[in-house]
Amino acid sequence: MIDWVGFLPAALFVSLIPGANQLLGLSNAVRYGSLRALAGVGGRLAAFVVLIGLVVAGLGAVLAASATALEAIKWVGVVYLVWLGVTSLRSAAREPLAGRDPAATEGAVRSIVTREFVVAMSNPKALLLFAALLPQFTGGQAADAGGQLALLGIAYLGVELLVGLGYIAIGSRIGATGVRARTQRKVDFGAGVVFLGLGAALAVDDLA
Repeated sequence: MIDWVGFLPAALFVSLIPGANQLLGLSNAVRYGSLRALAGVGGRLAAFVVLIGLVVAGLGAVLAASATALEAIKWVGVVYLVWLGVTSLRSAAREPLAGRDPAATEGAVRSIVTREFVVAMSNPKALLLFAALLPQFTGGQAADAGGQLALLGIAYLGVELLVGLGYIAIGSRIGATGVRARTQRKVDFGAGVVFLGLGAALAVDDLA
């Protein structure tokens, strides 16, 4: 039997921890509004579906045990986080728009979804998390382990969606303030610094 009492608080705690994806959701809500930011969360969840699928199929543990695979994923993540950081800092240096310009955001949804997906997929800690977290709350019956892992994964996706909506609500509230243009620059600058910091932290992490 699945230990839901233990799993749900653990999943909520893990999801609440501010990370690159949650920061993206917040920043997207400030810049583009709630709907586009929600589309980005969809990209994140799609990546998590892939990672959870690997765990259910038994490949998560194999990849988690492969130093070469984790190192490759890590450096893809480092490069992408640094790129996001530089992009955000450049956005902060430009003169911001006074409001959400439909022309400026046209076609932005695909970019937002792609960024969230790539950040989630290129984070080796996400794979390690699912490979280590989900099996702890299964009933231990080998015959039904895959089904239990799948149910736990679906539940985690629900928790992640709810937390993501919370970050979006905060970002949308910030974006709706009367000093939105100035706030947008501050958010872009802060996001850029954090992304660069996350990239540096991931670069020196031995993933042990």
